[in-house]
Amino acid sequence: MSVYTNVLPHELDEFLKNYSLGQLQQFTGISDGIENTNYFVTTSKGQYVLTIFEQLTSKELPYFLELMAFFSEAGIPTAHPVSNNNGKYISLLKNKPAALVKRLNGASIDIPNVKQCQEIGFQMAKMHLSGERFKHSRDSSRDKVWRTKIAALVMPKLSEAEQVLLNTELTYLKSINVNALPISIIHADLFRDNALFIDDELTGIIDFYYAYNGHAIYDLAVTVNDWCTSGDKNRDKDNMVALLNAYQGTRLVSEKERDSWIYALRLAALRFWLSRLQDKYFPRSGEITHTKNPDRFKEIIKHRSNNQDELMSVWDTY
Repeated sequence: MSVYTNVLPHELDEFLKNYSLGQLQQFTGISDGIENTNYFVTTSKGQYVLTIFEQLTSKELPYFLELMAFFSEAGIPTAHPVSNNNGKYISLLKNKPAALVKRLNGASIDIPNVKQCQEIGFQMAKMHLSGERFKHSRDSSRDKVWRTKIAALVMPKLSEAEQVLLNTELTYLKSINVNALPISIIHADLFRDNALFIDDELTGIIDFYYAYNGHAIYDLAVTVNDWCTSGDKNRDKDNMVALLNAYQGTRLVSEKERDSWIYALRLAALRFWLSRLQDKYFPRSGEITHTKNPDRFKEIIKHRSNNQDELMSVWDTY
């Protein structure tokens, strides 16, 4: 959620004529995140988030916007897209596809507690189950081809030790076959900054623009790698157990999925290490940009590969 496309008041006024949302009162750019341009927009009829898509095309976007609407209507706390006067979720702003969604109450959290992790686990299980009824399908944009490409791009920028680590992880992932694992619609980016809370109540899951039809266990791994890595060993294990147990109270993780847990954790860590390395060494220009430190996921990779028995033990509690 950065600002790469600068929007002037008269341009936003003209854009809002496509909607029945009243008069523009104020708007401000959002600096969190790294992929799209985002603004908070307040009109005489409410508060919204405007997203201008910097990479996704109008052809790709219906999957994500209809998915958000689908989950919202299924009772999962997600931001429902706003239809324009033609009944479409997508409009053009400065010759780029753009969409408005209702702004949700709440704020992201820095250090989650057990109750908040339980909420995330429960709602993720609901998403994975209800997503089986969603009519559209999409492949990952961060697949093996992407990993190979980005690894080759960033490799010359890395230290010798980092190059060894990257090659080790790529070789490890190639050695594992997970084709038989259950497929769901997954968020694939459910970090703490993509969840909103009021105290311990989850009020919103946002930013579905990496969602695709993939392995449910991978979605869990992406979330655990962010929510359960504070550096406090006891807190992290309690949070991980709470999240996974709450998930399994709605959707039971199969034995095959459990067996692939280390693979999923290492794959998820590598995916975000690579994307953050790309952003660090090959940044895009923008008026407001937010680049995240790749070293955090480098350390998570090391931990996941060196503590496999401990990480597998979380399944013994359920």
